This record gives sequence, C-alpha cells and structure tokens, in this order.
Amino acid sequence: MKTIIYNGILVTMNKNRDVYQNGYVAFEDGKIAGTGPVEELEARCGQRFWEDKISRTEWEDARGGIIMPGMVNTHCHMSMIPFRGLGDDRKDRLRVFLLPMEEKAMDRELAVLAGRYGICELLLAGVTTVMDMYYYAGDLAKVMDDMGIRGIEGETVMDQPTCDAKTPEEAMAMGKAAMEEYRNHKRVSVCLSPHGTTTCSKDLLRRIYETDRAFHMPFTLHTGEMDYEMAYLRETYGMGAVEYLDHIGVLGENTLAAHAIQVSPEEVRLLARRGASVAHCVGSNTKAAKGVAPVRAMAEAGVAVGLGSDGPASGNTMDLFTQMRFCANFHKNHLKDRSAFPAKELVAMATAKGAAALGLEHVTGSLEAGKEADIVVVETDSVNMFPVYDPYAALVYSAQAANVRDVYVSGTCLVKDKKLLKADLGEVREALLEKMLRTEFGSCFPGR
Repeated sequence: MKTIIYNGILVTMNKNRDVYQNGYVAFEDGKIAGTGPVEELEARCGQRFWEDKISRTEWEDARGGIIMPGMVNTHCHMSMIPFRGLGDDRKDRLRVFLLPMEEKAMDRELAVLAGRYGICELLLAGVTTVMDMYYYAGDLAKVMDDMGIRGIEGETVMDQPTCDAKTPEEAMAMGKAAMEEYRNHKRVSVCLSPHGTTTCSKDLLRRIYETDRAFHMPFTLHTGEMDYEMAYLRETYGMGAVEYLDHIGVLGENTLAAHAIQVSPEEVRLLARRGASVAHCVGSNTKAAKGVAPVRAMAEAGVAVGLGSDGPASGNTMDLFTQMRFCANFHKNHLKDRSAFPAKELVAMATAKGAAALGLEHVTGSLEAGKEADIVVVETDSVNMFPVYDPYAALVYSAQAANVRDVYVSGTCLVKDKKLLKADLGEVREALLEKMLRTEFGSCFPGR
C-alpha cells in the first residue's frame, strides 16, 4: 500500500536542500516514491486527494509538523545504558570505573536487554540509523532486526580479554560469523570494530581493516580521543592518531574515526585525501573535558562528518537533538563566531552527512525518490515549538527528543503519536532493571 504523509513542513535534505512549507512525501514497498509541495499532489490526484480515503493509499496528516529524514547516529554504545549516571564526575572514569564494572557485570543477557532499551530510546528520539559498537554483535544485530531500526553492529575487538571473548581471535571469529549471517539483510549489518589505536596491535588493526573492507563495511574505532593515547603514539611513533592509522595502512574510504578530537591540520588534510570519515561526539567529548574537535576544518577540507552520541555512559543521552545543539553552542563559542555552523549544516550532519559517513548515502539520510522511507515527523504543537520561522533553526535550537511524534524505517511505522509500536517501553525497562538488580549494578541503587 502506498502511504502519503502530507500537511507538514517538508525538510528533504537533498542536494538542493529543498524545503516545502506545505509538503508531502509518498512511499510504497519501503521506498520513497516522491516528494514535493502539497499543491503539486492536489493537482496530480484531483478531488481524490481529499475524498478518496478508502483506496489503496493511506493518508497521514502531519498536522503542521516538520517532516524530515530519519536521523543517523554515527557512534554509539547502546548496551551501556546500565552505566548511565554512574561516576559521572570522576577523573579517568573509563579505566578506573567503567571497564572494571563492565568486566564484572556485562554478559550476553544484560547486553541484549540494555540494547533493546537503547533502541527504544533511539527510535523515540527520531534516530532511524545507528552505528553501534559493543560486544555480542550477533545478538545485538538480532535485536536491531526485531525492533525494526536500521543499524550496523560492530563487534568490539581488543588485544585483552573482553566480556564476550578471551582472545581477539575469538572475537573476530564471532564477528565474522555474524557478518556472514547479516550480509544480505535489508536493514541490519555487522562489522568488526577495533576498540582503539592503542588497545589493538598493528597486525590486529590490519586484519580487521581487511575483513571489514572485504565485506564493504565501515572500519570504525576510537581515534585521537584520549590524552594517554596521544602521549603513547607520540612517544612511540612520533605521530598523531590519524597519521598512525595511515602509516600502518588502515586509513581509507571505509575508515570512520570516532571522536577525532586531537587531530592536527595535516591530519585533517590526510583524512580528506584518504576519503575517511569522522563521527563527531561533541556531547561526550566536552563533558569529559577532552576538547573540541576541528570539525570546521574537516568540513572545509571535504571530510564527511556525522554526529554521534557516544554511549549513554559517556554522553548520557543518545538523541541527536542534544548533539546538534551542543555542536552549535560549543563550536560557536570555541571559534568566537556566532555564524559558524548554521542550523542547516547541523541538520545535515544529523542526517545526510551522517549517512555519507557510514557509506549509506544511497540508502538514507534524505527524502528523495528511490531511497528507503526513513522518515520522522516532529510535532510543532508543544510549547517549545512555536513559532517556526525556519525549520532548521527550530530543529536545532528548539526541538527536543520529546517532540518526535512519528517514526518510519523502510516505510514501516515504528513510533506513532510518541508511542513505540513494536515494544512496550515499560516492559523493556522492567526486564532490564530486573537483570541489573541481579548483578553488581544492584548495589548502585539507593535503598535496594
């Protein structure tokens, strides 16, 4: 059945950045069939536009909301939901607090339950595509499939034992099996994700890179993020993180550098020359006082930069409304330039440019005929959404995740009137809480 969403401000994010104040998007069999002004649709459909409600066309009234492409989160750790809010103001929280807790408490059941909750949060916030990076990749890919989201699940690989693998070879074997299983899936795929530049040997990074490239998948890892990472690379190799990746032969068109905060001007040019992309996690970066990545220089050099939330342990929320606003505020302040990063550019980073960073620009990120029908309707009825002079500015500076009303992935409605259709959030939360109480997390709850 063909579906037409109409009577809304249509923000296409196509190459021309066309916006229709009273627009429509039509889709059928999961793909977008057309977009444009409602007047064009009325002329094409004639009187049927208003009267034919029993035909094979389903009409969805956007009620004056903003119709936009589904958002693309380019770096996430969904299953770290249980860590949200723990040790938030501690120094070196990762090595002193998070990794030891993860080693004690994380297992397959907790990863799956937390991942399901994380997907609920993403969908309710209008994120239709996510690049996730965690353990038990095959299991989390199945959760993605069940929940209907579009996603790439990265099996984290390190030289040290992890919660799901005693050796990197074991992690790679599990990851490869999942990659084969989801090789031809319409929405979900799997890759191998090395943890970082200093937690994987040169040989391991090269093997993972070649595997991901053979499967036409992103090769993504934490890059240029930590002070101790940078100190080690400079002392050992006399290089920055991006230079190091290039030196060992793993900086290419499928490379997605997560964070990329401490990157020199030459490394920015190197990213551009190699066709590599960046996942910019401004909320996590600035909360941890790690600095502000040179994103304007990256954009000017032609590097595809998408927005990432990082995990809820680091950035607390996984929505991209928060990231867009943080990106605007921190970069404007850092550059002392109020005109830097205009709202249109930030919405592009959350949609079209995020899709490009993942190599999915032909699939999603904009509302254009032939692409997958990944669509979000942001209501404008709430008190914070009036008036709307510029839909881009409204999305970046006014909108919140709570304003997301309807969400479609491949034409399937997954959120309707702010309610999940494939899961009961209360039941998902209760199942996760029950599991957490059976682990070390139980002692973290006051009064439990």
